[in-house]
Amino acid sequence: MGSKRISGLYYITHINNLPSIFEKGILSHTKLEEEGIPTTRIYDADIVSRRRHILTPDGKSLWNYANLYFEPRNPMLYRVLSNKTANEIIIIAVKPTILSRKDIFITTGNAAHSSSEIFPATEKGRIIPQIRKNIDIDWWTDTDGSKRTIMAECLVPVMVESEMIQTVYVASHEVKSKVREILQKSEIPIVSDPKMFFQPSKEIILTPYLSVLEGDMFFSRMQTLTVSVNCVGVMGKGLASRAKYQFPDVYVRYQDLCKGKKLKMGKPYLYKRELSFDYILAEEPATLTNANLETWFLLFPTKDHWREDSDIKGIEVGLKWVVENYKKEGIESLAVPSLGCGLGKLQWRDVGPLLCRYFSKLSIRVRVYLPAEKEIPEEQLTRDFLLTKRELF
Repeated sequence: MGSKRISGLYYITHINNLPSIFEKGILSHTKLEEEGIPTTRIYDADIVSRRRHILTPDGKSLWNYANLYFEPRNPMLYRVLSNKTANEIIIIAVKPTILSRKDIFITTGNAAHSSSEIFPATEKGRIIPQIRKNIDIDWWTDTDGSKRTIMAECLVPVMVESEMIQTVYVASHEVKSKVREILQKSEIPIVSDPKMFFQPSKEIILTPYLSVLEGDMFFSRMQTLTVSVNCVGVMGKGLASRAKYQFPDVYVRYQDLCKGKKLKMGKPYLYKRELSFDYILAEEPATLTNANLETWFLLFPTKDHWREDSDIKGIEVGLKWVVENYKKEGIESLAVPSLGCGLGKLQWRDVGPLLCRYFSKLSIRVRVYLPAEKEIPEEQLTRDFLLTKRELF
C-alpha cells in the first residue's frame, strides 16, 4: 500500500442539512438536540444510539463530538447508499488544518467498534501515518480488519465551524446544480465525483437493458458478477486477484473446479453463493433494508493457461453459453468486465462489439465495464460501433 496524503476530513450527510451546516457548522448530536435544529437523518436510530454510550478518554460521549472520516468512500457510506439514493447524499470536505486542534481525538477505525482505539491529539504524529496506509485501498474485508480501519475518524468537540468547509462533493451534475441553488453566493467549490459515491464515472446506454460503463464492477450491485479466469486455477492479477482476496470462498470453488477439470473454455461456471455483497461491504449490514439478497459469480474462462493470451474465439463460445442458459440458471442481472482485454492482450475494438452484440439479446440488466488500463476512443463507444456485427476472425 502507498501513503495517501490527507487533503481533508469528511462529513457524510443529507442534502437537506446543507443550509443549517453552512449557517451553524457541523454540530455534534448533543448540540443538535440542545438547539432543536431539525435534521434529515441518514443513519438508523440504533446506530446513533450505540455511539451515545461510547466514551472518549476524557470521559465524554461520542455524542458530544462531530465525527469526520479520513476516508469518505467507506463501509458506512456504502450502507447509507444502500438505503438512500446517491442524489440525496453529499460529502463535505473539511480543511485538514482541523488536525492541528489540541482538543480533538483520533480513532484507529470506526469509533463505535470495540476493536478501535481512541487517541488524543498528542498522539496524532504516531497514529496518522498508520491511518494513511489503512485508507489507501479501493476495497475492504472483515477478514483483515480493513472494513473497520478504513473508517478511522477525527472527533471534534461540539462543532466544526462552517469556515472550515473547503469543498462539497456530490454524485452528479444534477445534484451539483441543486447544491449551487441552496448555497447561492457561497464560493465553496462543488465537485461532481461519481466514483466517490460508488457510481460509474461514465455510462453509455445502448438499449433499455444494456449499458457500457467506466467504473468499478464490484460496486455495480448486480446480482451476478463476472470474473475472467484461466482453466488451471491461478488467480494472479487484475479482477481475478481481487476476487481471490475479497471473496475467498469464490477462490476455493474456482480451484476445486480446476483440479477436477470441470472448468473449460466455452463453458462458464455460475457459483450461486448465498451471501450478499452488500452485507460484506456495508457497515451495520443487519440494518440494511434495501440490500441484494445474494451475489453470484460467473467464472468465465478466457484462456486455458495463465501464461497464454486470451482466446477471443473461446470467449465467443462462452458468450453463446450465457445467452442460452441465463434464464434457466436464474441470472437476474449481470456485470461483466472487458473479457480478455488488459492482461489478456485483446483489444476493446474487437471485444466490445462482441460482448455488446451477445448481451443485447438478454432481457435482463447487463453492465459491461470498460478496460481500466487505457483510454478508449469515443468512436468505439457509439451504439453503431458496438451493436453492428463485424467479422473478427
